[in-house]
This record gives sequence, structure tokens and C-alpha cells, in this order.
Amino acid sequence: MAAVTAGMVKELRELTGAGMMDCKKALSETDGDMDKAVEFLREKGLAASTKKAGRIAAEGMVAGLVSADSKSAVLVEVNSETDFVAKNAQFQEYVADVAEQAIASSSTDMEGFMAEAWAKDTSLTVAEKLSSMISVIGENMNIRRFEKIATDGVVIDYIHGGGRIGVLVEAEAEVVNDTVKEALRNLAMQIAALTPKYVKRDEIPQEFIDHETEILKVQAKNENPDKPDAIIEKMIIGRLNKELKEFCLLDQAYVKDGDLTVAKYLEQVSKEVGGKVEVKRFVRFETGEGLEKKEENFAEEVARQMQ
Repeated sequence: MAAVTAGMVKELRELTGAGMMDCKKALSETDGDMDKAVEFLREKGLAASTKKAGRIAAEGMVAGLVSADSKSAVLVEVNSETDFVAKNAQFQEYVADVAEQAIASSSTDMEGFMAEAWAKDTSLTVAEKLSSMISVIGENMNIRRFEKIATDGVVIDYIHGGGRIGVLVEAEAEVVNDTVKEALRNLAMQIAALTPKYVKRDEIPQEFIDHETEILKVQAKNENPDKPDAIIEKMIIGRLNKELKEFCLLDQAYVKDGDLTVAKYLEQVSKEVGGKVEVKRFVRFETGEGLEKKEENFAEEVARQMQ
């Protein structure tokens, strides 16, 4: 049986919001498997959240770039070791250059992208330019990812918190004007804040729905052991529908007017501009999501540098 460490308990607490002893028991019961421990807590009704976003730890920033005709756009994430460097103007200028490189790139993966000639100095590859920037800035850096959208419709970007979160939203629109772009930017802000996973319900994989249903079933039975199965099934349907609404952008309550869903808000905008506006997809990057940052003692780090 795997030993349960204090670090594992801390991580599970961050993921679920459950109590320390509950986390320790869940890890013991699941032989230290973090994913199974999350499910164990959810089944017991002890997990505060169903969305495991991963540990947000690495520093850096997300940048977006949209073409002048609003037909193509890119999001890039570039990581640094410290927040101090992420706020550095030279670093931020470099990230903007990476976004320019990415929006013009024909590469579909990071390996191809890193091997390309750097547009602002074709004697270097993208990887070589990165290495030179690491030497200049004096801190390890990484171009982690990029994602592009090219559309016959319209695409907008939104960057939150100085590059902590970036969002692209693609839409089909019979009319493209400032009102439509403002509406899409409002939705990008909603995506940044509420982290939907899908645009609409029929995009959700059946495997995911089945998995969530099983967890909710065990949870409901644990909470209501004396209730008949027919009542339990009704409870599950209600809970699942509520959960799926959180995952789907169009089903979410519109943050600027809680009386509307996002779908109803888009209907209002479509009526106002005299043409249908329909969100097709979105991309959301959060700096460092899923990456673990090494913890170091600041005093020890200063002492090492002085030596």
C-alpha cells in the first residue's frame, strides 16, 4: 500500500475543499491514487467541487492576437520561473513576438513550431531565440502551447489579469459590428470567470455523462440510504442537469444579467443587430494550469546566489 504523505493530503484538499482527515482517509482507501481519492470524496458528498482544474502554479503569461479582419486569432502561453520575470517588459514583448510568430505559423504542433525560422531574425529558429532570451533574462522559460482559430465568421480575444487567463471566442454572425464584438467579448469574460468546458450540451461525451451519473448515484445513496431507487433516480437527474449547466456555456446564467442564460442573451443580441449570432467554439488558457511549481526557500535562494 502506498504511503500517504502530507503533501498528498494538501494537494487533495486544494482539489476538493474537503477536510484534512477526510482527505487522508480517501487517500488511504484508494492506495494513494489522487483521481480515485477525488471520486471517493465526491461519492461521500465531501468534495466541494466537481471541477478539478489542476494545480495552478507555474508563472508566465498568456497572450492573444487577432488579425485585422477578425478572421484568425491565436493564444500562446509562455512560462517563466517567477512572477517577477512575468511582469518584466522585455519578457512581455517577447511573448507578444511569440504570438505574432504563432498566428503566421503553419505548424500544428510544438515540435514543428520550435523548428521554424524566427520571423524577426531568420538566422535563428524559434527554439534558438528562446535559448537566447533565457540567457538575456537569466531565468528558465518555456513556450508551452499555442492554439489558433481561423474562421469564415468572427473571432475575438480577451486577456484577463495581465495575462493570467486568455480566451478566444469564435462565432458565426450574419452581421459583424461593434455590438456583436462587444457581446462576444462579454462571453469571453464569462468563460474566463466561470470556466465552462463546452459550448452546448450535445458536445459533452456520453462517457463523461455516464461517469458523472455513477458518482452522483453513489453520492445520493450514501446521503439517503432509506430512499427507494425511483426517488434516487429522480435526484440524480436533477443533480446531473444542474452540473451539466455549469459545464455548458449556453446553459450558464449570463453573468451580467442573472435572469438570462447565455443562450437567451445571444438571442437578444441577434434580434438587436438583425442577424443570428452563434458561438461555435472557444479556447481558454490559464497560466500554469496543470503545472507544478517547485517550492524553494527564498532565504536559501538568496544565500546560494551570494555564494
